[in-house]
Amino acid sequence: MNRVLVLGNGPTAHQFADRLRHHGHEGPLTLLGTEPGVTHHQAFLDALLAPADLRLPPPPGLDVRTDTLVTGIDRAHCRVRALTGGAETVFPYDTLVLALEARPSLPRLPGITTPDGRLAPGVVLPGTAADLDRVGGESAVVLGDGPQAVECASALAARGTRTTLVCARPHPMEERLGETCAALLSEEVARAGVTVLGGRTAVRHTPGRLHLDDGTVLRADTLLLCPDTVPDVQLALTAGLLTGSGVVVDAQLRSSDPRIHAVGPGAEHDGRATQGSAAALEQADAVARILTGRGGMHRAAPPVLRLRTRAADVCCIGSPADFDGPDTRLVTLADAVERRYARLALRDERVVGAVLLGLPQAIAPIVRFHSRGQQLPYDVLGLLLGWPPRPASDAAEPDAQALVCLCNSVTENSLRQAWQEGARTVAALATATRATTGCGGCGDRVRELCAAWAPGRRTELKEAA
Repeated sequence: MNRVLVLGNGPTAHQFADRLRHHGHEGPLTLLGTEPGVTHHQAFLDALLAPADLRLPPPPGLDVRTDTLVTGIDRAHCRVRALTGGAETVFPYDTLVLALEARPSLPRLPGITTPDGRLAPGVVLPGTAADLDRVGGESAVVLGDGPQAVECASALAARGTRTTLVCARPHPMEERLGETCAALLSEEVARAGVTVLGGRTAVRHTPGRLHLDDGTVLRADTLLLCPDTVPDVQLALTAGLLTGSGVVVDAQLRSSDPRIHAVGPGAEHDGRATQGSAAALEQADAVARILTGRGGMHRAAPPVLRLRTRAADVCCIGSPADFDGPDTRLVTLADAVERRYARLALRDERVVGAVLLGLPQAIAPIVRFHSRGQQLPYDVLGLLLGWPPRPASDAAEPDAQALVCLCNSVTENSLRQAWQEGARTVAALATATRATTGCGGCGDRVRELCAAWAPGRRTELKEAA
């Protein structure tokens, strides 16, 4: 019987465990996580959800070991050495899956750590639900240029905290979105109550204060650091596995040791590190299918990013490099009055890259056309603005089968069925279908469905079904 051991206890590890059981694995399945307590969804700063609502319950029959520090992988004897509650423990495996989340790369900023290397009081690295309890005071400064910085700043402002976002580039996410779209995002974040200071560099942190390079001193009861992350490959390196920007894996997501697979931010497939939660969750399902004989090769798709914030609907497909090339046709929609923007990179009328802001109705169809490699309809403008599209193929879906959660392929019908079976809250629907547990971009839509399916409208919904 195949004993499967998973290193990691985050959303990617849970997705793998859930899909492995779903695809028929009945053997022993163990997850090892370093954090104590239960696992939470990544979107822990959601202003409308309490930590209890963000718990990620493990699939039935799963052995989860928390507060467990893995110290080494013994490939020769197929076992993992670890410290559990300070006691040395050995975990045997037949198949090992590395599902480790990326670790933050702390900036070299004086005053953010104590002499013993711990974060200074008032300094927070967002990552787990426990971090939410450490965000205190009336003012907060978020330091970073990426998606997490925008998400954290927007969520804190929504909670009533006086929030400032400090980024080194003129606008947050400018490298990914481009100058025009990033400027629009800055405006939307500012409209949501965040003070955005672009083109600034932090030079020092003192208790309750952040000092910038232009002499500005910001009050910061809490300083949230949102730095770049790097794959956690130290265990793989020590074990002698082949690594690059992550653990190098083949088309079956196997490392240089065929008994060890890697998924998520710590995996490098086809010369590229995994980017985004959606790609990590898709890899988790791919390995689950491969291990249960239900899948063959994994084909990585360009990364899809859905910003988890109510300040603006933002989606990115691919990377900035996908917008270059002599055979690429660019389609741009810029509407400063309505604050919406789109930039599509097309090859043979197929989407290879996209940046969308303020066009929520266009996100699902654009992602769907991209993931299926289908040609766009003739009326691209109508597609972007939400007019009824005319697909260039015969693969249009009935409304009931429209995807709500892109990360986990959850349709509205699936959510409706789960609701009728008793899952009557966002958290319950997440447990039943895993909707909202990926990038979190479908959270608003799931909340809308919960409101629409409230008891007062149940009769109406049954008649519509």
